[in-house]
Amino acid sequence: REGEMSMKITDVRVICANRSVFCRIDTDEGISGLGESGTWGFLEASARAILVMKEYLVGRDPLDIEHHWQYLYRFSHFRGAAVMGALSAIDIALWDLAGKYYHVPVYRLLGGKCRDQVRVYNHTAGRTEEELIENAKKGVEEGYTALGHLNPYLDEPRTQPYRDGNTAMLYKAERRIARIREAVGEEIDLCLELHRRLEPGLAVQLSARLEPYNPMFLEDPIRPDNFDAMGEVARKCRIPIATGERIHTSHEFEMLLAREACSYVRVSMGVCGGFTGAKKIAAVAEAHHVSLVPHNPLSPVMTNAVLNFAAATDNVAICEYPNPYAASTADHLTVSGVKLRQCDMVDHIPEMKNGYLPVPKEDGIGIELIPDLEERFPFRPHKILTRLNLDGSICDQ
Repeated sequence: REGEMSMKITDVRVICANRSVFCRIDTDEGISGLGESGTWGFLEASARAILVMKEYLVGRDPLDIEHHWQYLYRFSHFRGAAVMGALSAIDIALWDLAGKYYHVPVYRLLGGKCRDQVRVYNHTAGRTEEELIENAKKGVEEGYTALGHLNPYLDEPRTQPYRDGNTAMLYKAERRIARIREAVGEEIDLCLELHRRLEPGLAVQLSARLEPYNPMFLEDPIRPDNFDAMGEVARKCRIPIATGERIHTSHEFEMLLAREACSYVRVSMGVCGGFTGAKKIAAVAEAHHVSLVPHNPLSPVMTNAVLNFAAATDNVAICEYPNPYAASTADHLTVSGVKLRQCDMVDHIPEMKNGYLPVPKEDGIGIELIPDLEERFPFRPHKILTRLNLDGSICDQ
């Protein structure tokens, strides 16, 4: 293998900016690749894991992507979100680098285009019922044909105790989704985000109440730890279930799908192993006649990676599109007031028209960070803060 190398990795760098951790891989031919980790609350740990993996990568041929993926995935015997986030960032950077080396977009290396544009849904946030409805109408006015991250329980501050009992939860959720359906009409898809809030029985009750409003899916109605429990919910609900953003490997997705636990797979390229991991998961899902809804609460760098993946993957139904004009997804959902824009972190972003984003035409993933990123966007790690119920117990949100 050593004698075959025509290009070598010379450096692996971590760039921490805003609420993102990026990986930049440099070579002796002057070509660099860019990737992003998606481990959210453990970005610092993921950044450190990238630097640990650097020891293996420097001096290697960056084009042996599958071999490097298998090596880094299997060498330590242990893995988890921080490790998989690091591997994901490295894998995306290697594919970006390969695209630039061969002078083609990444989707060409993945088999070519299945589509010319990618349908997306937005993040429709609301701290109050009225705000949620107004933002839903605003999303339609902006051209979206699907509204996502619709939380029937609102995006109230995590510092505010949650007060509703089960009955109030059901009635309020039904009322809010009914009002949104009335406000946006029958042609808009509603992608409901339940944030793992419910237990299986209550999730089934809620699904029955929301059936008349025809949501596209219910995302994570219960905590995703038990595949059997999610399978039970999926079998009893007539609204399709979407889940998967919290799991990391094709093996876990196979176990999930073998239990018929979802109709839509929420593969997260920032934690599933990048392009290499996502295409393995897509193949497993295709064998089960299940579509993908890629999870993406990250920066425009990940958005471009997702667009390349979606372009080359037939069984992608729709993609999550974080607001590029907000400081971050967390800032958008909490209305933090931080005066930054993610779109200013990169050299350009795709233009959304009529609910679709164009497939990037540039080499690699087709996007670059601005030169002074870390100075203009100081790193802001997520604080450890979760919501509590009125009695002091944990409330998933």
